Formats: sequence, structure tokens, C-alpha cells
Amino acid sequence: MAKLGLERDVVDRRVYDRTVKRFREAGIVLPKFAELAAPEKISRAVVDALAGTDADAPHPLNLFRVHWYNGARGAAKFQRTPAHIVLPSVLTGVDATIVVALGERFPMIRAHKVLAAYGCLAPRIVTGQFDPTAHKAIWPSTGNYCRGGVAISRIMGCRGVAVLPAGMSAERFAWLDRWVADPSDIVRTPGTESNVKEIYDKCAELDRDASNVIFNQFCEFGNYLVHYSCTGSALGAVFDAVAAKRAGVRLRAFVSATGSAGTIAAGDYLKEAHGARIVAAEALECPTLLKNGYGEHNIQGIGDKHVPYIHNVMNTDFIAAVSDRATDRLGVLFGTDAGRAYLKGRKKVPAATVDALGSLGLSGICNVVAAVKTAKYLGLGADDIVMTVATDSAEMYGSEREKAIANYFPSGFDAVAAGETFGRDLEAAATDNFVELTHVERERVFNLGYYTWVEQQGVPVAEFDARRRPQFWRGLRDLMGAWDERIEAFNRDAGVVAGAAER
Repeated sequence: MAKLGLERDVVDRRVYDRTVKRFREAGIVLPKFAELAAPEKISRAVVDALAGTDADAPHPLNLFRVHWYNGARGAAKFQRTPAHIVLPSVLTGVDATIVVALGERFPMIRAHKVLAAYGCLAPRIVTGQFDPTAHKAIWPSTGNYCRGGVAISRIMGCRGVAVLPAGMSAERFAWLDRWVADPSDIVRTPGTESNVKEIYDKCAELDRDASNVIFNQFCEFGNYLVHYSCTGSALGAVFDAVAAKRAGVRLRAFVSATGSAGTIAAGDYLKEAHGARIVAAEALECPTLLKNGYGEHNIQGIGDKHVPYIHNVMNTDFIAAVSDRATDRLGVLFGTDAGRAYLKGRKKVPAATVDALGSLGLSGICNVVAAVKTAKYLGLGADDIVMTVATDSAEMYGSEREKAIANYFPSGFDAVAAGETFGRDLEAAATDNFVELTHVERERVFNLGYYTWVEQQGVPVAEFDARRRPQFWRGLRDLMGAWDERIEAFNRDAGVVAGAAER
């Protein structure tokens, strides 16, 4: 298995020097992680220069947009508070307030996975482990991380290779077709969303070529750390903004589909800062964490059939399973004129909220349903907040919505179908397939990861087992400061000032 990305010093000085030269020539400056966690620290020169930069272009300045504080598409300035939706009780059916942070505000790919990709590649760049003049970056994914990796790779002047299941949405492949350097840089593996083992097998094959560097998000601690630091603090800022308007509210839970276990790292931050309990969501059709189960599902963006190496399982409090049939049908409800008209007219949901729901990708819808289940299970009231995220934009799922209409609504989707969908898939969301984790249950889930990481991927047992202990995860966090020091030194060696050429 590839290295896990924990180095903090320069490993290969010759690679480092070649990379510095490449970045100097290309005028690339790397943002520090502290700047992505708190964009008010980004220099005024950069912010001013961004005003004239297309957020969806492979421009070096867009590295400074890889955070949660971007405005709506086309907006030049950052927001004080990350974009989010506050869902009303008339929609959710629970007294607790469910708050959804919007990943579709991220640049280039309209998904927060571009942050994870930066969190994995930047440390390898500044420690001399990745040579953009010689290496190719391999990005194994179930859809969004590989897009983020290709975008970040292109900005950094290197080849990015996307490895993803052939059954993912047509929109993902259309995006990749526009961004890769060569059609061969899109590698299709067998299966669909839950076929992660097949992705690993292809990466093992590609890893035999020394010019390929595998950035496996499921075991890259840069993925965990960037979400702990940047996503965790951003969600904390969202909670603070909501709490400023409603005295006495409490952040009771954070819900995240497990995916690669990057996003759920924000739960570790929110538990420490606010006492939030952590809920791991997954597909009912492939209940890996819930029942040691197997199967196929279509909640694109959450993977399955394994326990990611970077999931802090022993700090997780609940598991919630959501049916992909529900997410598919709710995608139709939120994403069609008939569905939105029903919500605005019959359910009296504010128009702005309904329109925002139309931007949610399938994993975001899964998280909303899991948040409703959480509020019901815990019996939460009006002073309680459940926070979750919408990883990506509905832009990636138009073809999947058409499939769902054909599968579930062959006679067409009208007001009656909208009402049935709302009642069955959201209003009636129950506390079944929801487990509160005891210590024994946490041990069960943790041990399930043995089969992937020790038996399949060759991780030494001692390294695998070290992750049971809280001090292991706490000990990772000073890497962020060390990497920021390396980024600062790298930028100084390259001699490029961000925003200088654009002013």
C-alpha cells in the first residue's frame, strides 16, 4: 500500500527543487491550510485578483477558493459565514433544526472533494514526494474526489488520472472529458458506487509504474486532517451564525455519510468544540457498518463495502442507514418543477429553501434523511440543532434523475406523485436501521476494517490497531501547522507572490 502522507520534512531535495522551479515558472502559489480554514487571513491582493478570475477555470488563484466561504456562482468576494440551508419543521417533520452546509459553492467541481484533493497533494508537493515534471497523480474515487484531483493536478501543472466505476453518473464523465489531458486519463473500473475493492485493484496495478503516485482518499490522512481543520471550523462558524439568532440552541449531532471518511472528520472537531454526537450514514442496500452487510446502491458519493482507514470509528456514536430508493425519489421531488411546486404550495416551504434543496446531490439528500432520523431517535426539540453537509451539486445527477423518473414514476411525476414521495420518503422517515454504538459495537465496526486494510492492502497489524486510541488521532493534528510551515517555505523558495501579477 502507498505511503499514508504523514511526512512533514523534505524527503527528496532533488524532487523538491524541480517542483519549486516548475511552480516559479507557472506562477503558482499554494495557500496555507490556515488560510483555507479562515479565508479572512488570505491577503487583500489575492482577494482583489480573484474578482477577475473565473471560479470554474484551472487558474492558480482558484486554489485560494478551495474553502467553504465562497459566495454564489459569479460572486467575487468571500462570505462571512459558509453557505447553508436551515430546514423548517414543515419540511422535516421534526422540532429540531436541521442545517445543511452547501458543498456546491466550491470552485471548478462544485463539490467539497476539491478540498480533500488539495489536502492530499499539497503536502506531497512541499515535502518533495511528488514531481509534477515526472509523476502522474492517480485519484481513486467514486466520482467527486477524482474530479477534484484532476482539477488540482491541472492547476499544479501535472497529469491527473481519474479512477472511478464505469456506472457513475454521465455528468461526471462529461466533466472529466473536458478536464483531463488525454482520454486515457479516465480509467473506468467495473461496477458502480459500492464497488470500491475494484478501484483498489486497479490502483495496485497502476502502482507498479513508478511514475504513478496513488492518492487513495480512503487512507490519506491529509483527507482526514483538512476536513477536521477546514470543514470542522467552517461548520462551527455556521453553528455560531445560527446560534447568534436563537439564544440557547445546542449543536446536538453532526451527520455525514461515511464515504472515504474525510467529511466525517469534521464531527471530531464539532464533538470537541460543541459536544455534538457523530452519526455515520450509509446506504441501506449495502449496510456495511450497520450489519456487516453487502450489496449495491446508488447514493453516489458514499462508497461502501469497507471501513475507510481514516475513519475514527471509536469516536462515532451512531450509524444510520438510508435507502437509495428514497434518495433517488427525493432527488426527483427536489429537482423537478412539479416537486418544487408541491413543496411551495402544499407544504408551504419557503421558496428560497425549496430552490436550495434543488441544488443537493444524492449524498446530500441521504444526509438530510439521516439527520431527520437522528432528530427522531434522540427526541430532539426546538432548541436542538442537527448539522450535516451536501457534498456536491445536483448538476452531477440530471441523468440519474431521469433514470429515477423512469424507474419509479413511469406515468410521469405530478403533484400526486410529489405528495406520495414526500410522505413516504421524508415525512415517514423512521428510527429503524439506526444503531447507537456501544463500545462493543464500535469494536465490531473497527475490526471489520481489518479485512480491507490488513488482509487486502497489507497494512501492518500494529499500524492498523494504533488507530483505536484517541491519542493517535489527536497526535495527527500538529501536522497541519508543520505543513503550513512547509508551504510557506515552498512559496518563499519559488519566489512567487499570489495576486501580484493580476493587480
